[in-house]
Amino acid sequence: QVRLVESGGGLVQAGGSLRLSCVASGTFLSINTMGWYRQTPGKQRELVAKITIEGSTNYADSVKGRFTISRDNAKKTVYLQMNSLKPEDTAVYYCNADILTIANMWRDYWGQGTQVTVSS
Repeated sequence: QVRLVESGGGLVQAGGSLRLSCVASGTFLSINTMGWYRQTPGKQRELVAKITIEGSTNYADSVKGRFTISRDNAKKTVYLQMNSLKPEDTAVYYCNADILTIANMWRDYWGQGTQVTVSS
């Protein structure tokens, strides 16, 4: 069974930093794009950042210059370094990955989410 497990969320003051981690576990063949999304109550889940297996990145305009996504393919882990945090970054952050299953099919997986709260 494939699982994505996030960690690193919490409460931080505005201007502070947090680092989120997400590790993929279980049996599978490969991981393609990995990313982070976030969601606040009453709003749709939105892309924060994503990174391909080759290391190409894409960021939401609202986080450019403040957040950095990276991955360690050997550890099957994706990270999100969040600096200069703002109250509007408060959300539940979800890890996402495109994973090639042992059935040789690409599937989209989500983590359970981790809360990030930025106080003003």
